[in-house]
Amino acid sequence: MTELLQRSTPPSVETDRLAVDTLRFLAVDMVQAANSGHPGMPMGAAPMAWALWSRHLRHDPAAPDWADRDRFVLSAGHGSALLYGLLHIFGYDLPEAELRNFRQLGSRTPGHPEFGHTAGVECTTGPLGQGLGMAVGMALAERMEHARYPEITGHHTYAIVGDGCLMEGISHEAASLAGHLGLGRLVVLWDDNSITIDGAVDRSCSDDQAARFAAYGWHTQTVADGTDVDAVDAAITLAKADPRPSFIAVRTMIGHGAPGVAGTSKAHGSPLGEELAAEAKRLAGWEHAPFAVPEQVRAVCDELAAAGAREHDAWDAAVAAYTPERAAEFHRSQARQLPDGLGDALLAVPGDAPRATRQSSQACLKAVTALMPELVGGSADLAGSTGTATGGAVVTRDDYSGSTIAFGIREFGMAAVMNGLSLHRGFRVYGSTFLAFADYLRPALRLAALMRQPVIHVLTHDSIAVGEDGPTHQPVEQIESLRLIPGLQVLRPADDAETARAWHLALERTDGPTALILSRQSLPQTTPLDDHGPRVAVELVATGSEVGLGVEVAKALTAEGYDVRLVSAMDRSTYVADPHATTVSLEAGSTMGWKGVVDLAIGIDEFGTCGPGDEVMAHHGFTVPVVVERIREHLRYLR
Repeated sequence: MTELLQRSTPPSVETDRLAVDTLRFLAVDMVQAANSGHPGMPMGAAPMAWALWSRHLRHDPAAPDWADRDRFVLSAGHGSALLYGLLHIFGYDLPEAELRNFRQLGSRTPGHPEFGHTAGVECTTGPLGQGLGMAVGMALAERMEHARYPEITGHHTYAIVGDGCLMEGISHEAASLAGHLGLGRLVVLWDDNSITIDGAVDRSCSDDQAARFAAYGWHTQTVADGTDVDAVDAAITLAKADPRPSFIAVRTMIGHGAPGVAGTSKAHGSPLGEELAAEAKRLAGWEHAPFAVPEQVRAVCDELAAAGAREHDAWDAAVAAYTPERAAEFHRSQARQLPDGLGDALLAVPGDAPRATRQSSQACLKAVTALMPELVGGSADLAGSTGTATGGAVVTRDDYSGSTIAFGIREFGMAAVMNGLSLHRGFRVYGSTFLAFADYLRPALRLAALMRQPVIHVLTHDSIAVGEDGPTHQPVEQIESLRLIPGLQVLRPADDAETARAWHLALERTDGPTALILSRQSLPQTTPLDDHGPRVAVELVATGSEVGLGVEVAKALTAEGYDVRLVSAMDRSTYVADPHATTVSLEAGSTMGWKGVVDLAIGIDEFGTCGPGDEVMAHHGFTVPVVVERIREHLRYLR
């Protein structure tokens, strides 16, 4: 889509000065009112933020969810007061009362930006570096959407990152992928203030960041004076003209204008105090009341917001010119509505032959992608092993129309990029790796749950049955640890039918992430199990790979005269134990979460061992005779 926004003339030097001071002192006032927060970053980064928002950012404050808006990510989320100030002066639904209520219970101005909580906040940030990863995901989504809907897609993604963001390892994973994919509509501004909480950056880091990003294939620039709005403007203009993703190092001073603390870690995370705040305002010639926005600044921001609304209107007209079929497809994907026939397609997947649930999942993926072109994803270089090789074209820097993303061996980066793709909307996203490596991506999965993003994590090789790769690759505690994440749906299917059901549940869900826990080894197609029915003496509840073992254990116990019911708990959160029965869980993982839910938890609370999978399972007691004897022993104890 062509750039339609026609600015009249850039704001005057005087307006720029007023706007920058407005942002600085709104942040000072917010932190002071809360007696908590981070004034230093907003005070130093205000000029670059104003240059971006007043000269380049294409948005409509009256419609924060406009599909073709530019995205702005404050990766250095501790500087949230800067973002809230921007949203306030540009007319988003964030009135002065909310600024005055900064960091307070129930306010729309929490200590770190929270997606879905404050209009105009594109993603939840604060865990440093993840904002950069999500920005890469948003920029990738824009290119992929442009390949599908070129007439109505053409926006940029901007991010402000701090020193901490660049020290975190995820910055490497995300920036490397962005350079590889040539995401030229991504512009990252580095708030280069050389300060961390503990002191000067050079205490712990001496990287040449510009050289690092250049090595990734990025276009790089340096703005020596971060207070020079025109210089930042010019650098962004050059960045947008370059076909590569762009990294702009902007030299700033943390706590700019606060005598005695500017340029030191003292300005990072504490209020300035009434006296120092007053002195900073006096030195800046700021004579306005706390939380004031000068009329001159408000008028310019209103004009810019009106220009964004006109852009939005022009975009609406372009969408209206689409054929009804194309428009319906676009709107369906944006709304995350499932296509007709999805349930029938998944019902056709189950077969009779034993197979690994990772293979069942692959069959489900192939069936679903034929109906959902918006379903995109890939693996951390494990597609053949995780069952995510669907045959879809791979996304490249020369062709973004594919549905398969080669994330590379970058689990954390993959999960953050998945979040960005999902936040952008227009796509349903999955990614995959081995379950044991879910620990590598957990922080991004936690943010997906916090942001209620319906990303799907396909986590395979689900237990010590992995076998020969040994304990480094054999998950023990991972399933239980994933169940601890609030809002994460954890599904461990036992066969084809349950895997198809799990995929349907994951796709139906639009308010949070799902983890599909799948097996490496072949599993039998179990007879449908009834978790209701008449009263029994023993209720055996198994999940996933152990359901087949549970079937055999139940048969053996029944042959001995025990009254047994077997329950498959694909989603343990929905399992309700029979209060009249002796309940026994069977899962090749940590028993911690089962204790207190069942009377006897059979699992593994130690690391596995190397060897063929069936031998390892037997070594750790997962055989019919051993499990039966443990249940017998427990029942004898109860007598």
